[in-house]
Amino acid sequence: MSAAVDTVRETTPPEPGGRPRGRAVTLRLGPISARFRWRAVLVPLVGAAVVVLFAALSLGRGDYPIGIGDVLRTLVGAGDEGQRFIVLELRAPRTLVGVLVGLALGLSGALFQTFARNPLASPDVLGITQGASVGAVAAIVLTGNSSGAALLGGLGVPLAALLGALVAGALLFVLAWRAGLDGFRLVLVGIALWTSGTALTDWLLTRAQIYDAAAAYVWITGSLNARTWDQAGKLAIALAVLVPLALAAGRVLGVLQFGDDTARGLGVRLARAQAAVVVVAVLLVAAAVAAAGPIAFVALIVPQIAVRLTGGSRPPLLASALLGAALVTGADLLTRTVLPEALPVGILTAAIGAPYLLWLLVRGRRTLA
Repeated sequence: MSAAVDTVRETTPPEPGGRPRGRAVTLRLGPISARFRWRAVLVPLVGAAVVVLFAALSLGRGDYPIGIGDVLRTLVGAGDEGQRFIVLELRAPRTLVGVLVGLALGLSGALFQTFARNPLASPDVLGITQGASVGAVAAIVLTGNSSGAALLGGLGVPLAALLGALVAGALLFVLAWRAGLDGFRLVLVGIALWTSGTALTDWLLTRAQIYDAAAAYVWITGSLNARTWDQAGKLAIALAVLVPLALAAGRVLGVLQFGDDTARGLGVRLARAQAAVVVVAVLLVAAAVAAAGPIAFVALIVPQIAVRLTGGSRPPLLASALLGAALVTGADLLTRTVLPEALPVGILTAAIGAPYLLWLLVRGRRTLA
């Protein structure tokens, strides 16, 4: 059986702005053929390499610097006892949680933006992260304890945040559903939930004692401080189930982009497919915010960066996930090594994402004009 690789020019229209989508490759193996663009393959590979690099640097940087060679020896079971404790017990859980949270947020943002066909559709704008904030702040304020240990069977703030995100996602789904889900209506309902969640969080903070309010503010900015293997393990289990489901939704998302009528004509059960995509995206966000708090704007900006790097027509799922992991891990590394004071990682991602959101709104206004 012979195999052949043909390089051809991309025949699909250029992406918005007139930029070419690049060259495509057709791979033929007997009667089977597949076509892909080099950029769509190269970007995820580079993203994965950047994640590995940032993770290795993160494991070695801190108050007690450790060289990358010593980090690698520690990871394979060598190294002295002090290095093993620092790398494996103090830094590795934090780094792993950062990678997994970034992966979940980037993937969730790509799902929402592709489904809604709107670059503003992200968990931050749709009110899901605000729902998590309400749950976490309520746990802290009601128990008078920064861990919320007396609430929810001792599971505390993470479970409260998880429940808050799921409730917000359920409200988003129910209120936006009208014999199906429309992307425009989804965003409008999400903005209303965002506003309501922000107001409720502010009200809870005004009712809190000063120490509880300070602890709540740290959590709702999104932080990787003091992450543990228990949190990393639970998040890894959740993503082991959700990530394959999200990637499997890629084909359905491609069909949904052509409109509801076309999707029905191609045999897609529209309501079921829409519901499945939204549920998986909400669960990804809920798992991420339960582990590290609402790290802002990652799910908003990463899919748009990925779609521009790959030159596609919609945010690529795998590239968005890996770039999200790279952004969170890199931002955490910067807050601990470059900035004069260690800050929650959510502050840096918000500083990056807020100007981008303003630019996106101004650009959209000019397009409408």
